Amino acid sequence: MTESKPYRVRFAPSPTGHVHLGSARTALYDYLIAQKTNGQFILRIEDTDRKRLVEGAEEELINSLHWLGIEWDEGPDKGGPFGPYRQSERKEIYQKYAKELVESGDAYYCFCTSERLNQVRQEKQQQKLQPHYDGLCRAITALEAEKRVNAGEPHVIRFKSPKEGATVVKDLLRGEITFENKNIDDFILVKTDGWALYHLAAIVDDYLMKITHVIRGSEWLPTSPLHSLIWKAFGWEEPVWVHLSVFLKPSGKGKMSKREAAQLTNDGYSIFIKDLEKLGYLPEAVINWVALMGWSYDDHTEFFSMTDLIEKFSLEKLNPSPAAINFSKLDHFNKEHIKKLSNKDLAERVYPFFVDKKLSPEKSKLEDIAPVINERITTLDDAAELCKFIFNDIALPEQSALVIADKTLDETGKIARDVLALLNEITDWNPTAIDSIMKNYMEENQLSPRQLLGFLREAIAGQKVTPPLFESMAVLGKTACIERIKRAIEVIG
Repeated sequence: MTESKPYRVRFAPSPTGHVHLGSARTALYDYLIAQKTNGQFILRIEDTDRKRLVEGAEEELINSLHWLGIEWDEGPDKGGPFGPYRQSERKEIYQKYAKELVESGDAYYCFCTSERLNQVRQEKQQQKLQPHYDGLCRAITALEAEKRVNAGEPHVIRFKSPKEGATVVKDLLRGEITFENKNIDDFILVKTDGWALYHLAAIVDDYLMKITHVIRGSEWLPTSPLHSLIWKAFGWEEPVWVHLSVFLKPSGKGKMSKREAAQLTNDGYSIFIKDLEKLGYLPEAVINWVALMGWSYDDHTEFFSMTDLIEKFSLEKLNPSPAAINFSKLDHFNKEHIKKLSNKDLAERVYPFFVDKKLSPEKSKLEDIAPVINERITTLDDAAELCKFIFNDIALPEQSALVIADKTLDETGKIARDVLALLNEITDWNPTAIDSIMKNYMEENQLSPRQLLGFLREAIAGQKVTPPLFESMAVLGKTACIERIKRAIEVIG
């Protein structure tokens, strides 16, 4: 297959819940191949299942894609030459094409009641057969069916599936897949309320919007023969089918489920994009991570920017094998992408996480602390926890926490007073000056860094783990450091 021609691809989610990793990956691959081939990426909202719609889901979808850096050429918010791009606004279009299938003999009106259909289903189950429709209305003449429709009798439109032979679907990743036609039901195209089901709506839209490649999750494989049959019934050329790999839960055993998703939240992770943003992951890292769950460039390159991915991505290198969701890998990528940020960019990105913890840091100070933390945080949220002592006063330390290891309380007090005096003498307050004077003191008094720095962290930061201490003290400022050591001395007594 060649990538010399522009591809037209679509991401067509239903606004029925949160945007998860599977949706993000599909949208990403669509975006990448459209960019690479100078094609078009279409966002289409498939909202014909009115009962399952979730308020705010479409807005979350658009916000999540924007956050990831995935942009589309045509869509409900942008318009385009093949709109409208919400299926709920295309009802009459689907009805027109459904009627064409009825007129060509490829579909028929079905007047069976829900009670009769339930009875048929139960009988099939008792006979241990697939609960397919028994085709009663398939035998009704076109003239009689038209009369009953015109008389207002409730009905659906069913596709007249072939009962012999096989339907072959050619998938880019899996090759030819054969489905026995005897196992394919006469599936519904249009419901009694006039709304088209996904099977008809998606195919009509893909045709009218000139989609060249359909990239979607492998959960659609069982219904792919249905879609292929509709394409063939209209006499249209099918798009290239690309069914992506399945996502496995982190253990690698079984597909992700809602229960596992809830457990991940308790562990500080999530499969939902809006949660990953709140947890402090960079969109660049999420994109890098998701891209490699089903695709690889070679056997050793792992770090990619969006620009890299556009240049290197190809559908031929997709892997149909299941991909386990590895959050350790996400943490790794996040750390690596954080290191690549400029001080100003990192300061801008961590700022909301400080505000969320009721801290109001000056952005200039955040820029000062950025080079100190950029190699020490895994998520943006870590920065606020690690550096809160710089931007907010600390609680009075406990006496026991201040006592230096292997020293008495009196000895600790003397060391504290010595340190206070030495720090007071520094006129040019910077990390190098602090480091020099403290190292000399440790050598002269046979103190280890663990002993002295442990005391300083408790006195100045009120916590055992901090960014590099002397750099942190420089950002905190001389006045605040001196004041906190004085308070510590008072606690020591």
